[in-house]
Amino acid sequence: MHRIVVLASEGVLPFELSIATRLFGSAFDEKGQPLYEVMTCSPDGRPVRTASDFTIVVAHDASILGTADTVIIPAAEHHADITGPERLSKELAAALALVPSSARLASICLASYALAAAGLLDGHRATTHWNRTEHFRAAFPAVDVEVDVLYVQSGRIFTSAGAAAGVDLCLQLIRTDHGSRIANDVARRCVIPPWRDGGQAQYVERPVPIADDASTSATRAWALRHLGRPLPVAALAEHATMSRRTFTRRFRSEVGLSVGEWLTRQRIDLARTLLETTRLSIDQVAEQAGFGSAFTLRDHFRASLGTSPSRYRRSFHE
Repeated sequence: MHRIVVLASEGVLPFELSIATRLFGSAFDEKGQPLYEVMTCSPDGRPVRTASDFTIVVAHDASILGTADTVIIPAAEHHADITGPERLSKELAAALALVPSSARLASICLASYALAAAGLLDGHRATTHWNRTEHFRAAFPAVDVEVDVLYVQSGRIFTSAGAAAGVDLCLQLIRTDHGSRIANDVARRCVIPPWRDGGQAQYVERPVPIADDASTSATRAWALRHLGRPLPVAALAEHATMSRRTFTRRFRSEVGLSVGEWLTRQRIDLARTLLETTRLSIDQVAEQAGFGSAFTLRDHFRASLGTSPSRYRRSFHE
């Protein structure tokens, strides 16, 4: 069974701490058996003061990290102060050193500071909470910081943006391990969306749109029902009864992605579902998902997921 170990440090934020246990603990196979074992530790095994008005007692010390398949580090209130190796506590540094090189390593929100201070993000793409990205970039120039995303994968290391983006990241790890059906089952059990559009750009403070700027949400819902057909920006703008310029500006403001980027993500997600749940040929999947040809589907699949549609189907077909 895949072992998830959550490393809690002083001042841990309770919501972020709970994400891994809640989501991975809600993943079951078709026989109702758990797919993950989730364990929580602190650097020394002692109780951990949270950022709220209570303390938690953990069952393990950092030695359990050496047995992990995936390590999750939730944010703590002091993490943004760890702006270099000299600010990383000896206990936390020693704990991170115990993580096997074969294990996935994921940070939630500001916990990316701890990974960066330990040198684990040097040369990697990473993200953190939107209101700290410039601070993070200045503190760790060796890290390639991405701003307008909910989470980033760079090799075996995953980083997520603000608190709820940790939910998106954990769902993506489940989706990677067991496919969309299991991830969607987990989302339903936890009453959360299985996939959120766009990135954290949609949460950055910005002026309120002018009153006559209508939402693009109805057009996005319409597009999701018609992914198999060509969906040029002009047609989408016409559906939204906006000029093309207003539509593209409003769309990016709401979603955090260009129209083309968003459509590609939705089509890849539809193709994954079709590959997992049907026996349609690759050509038929490409047509129904709106890619037009198997060649285009393969190209986008490899760019997005690092694999081919055929290999994906072999891994995740029900």
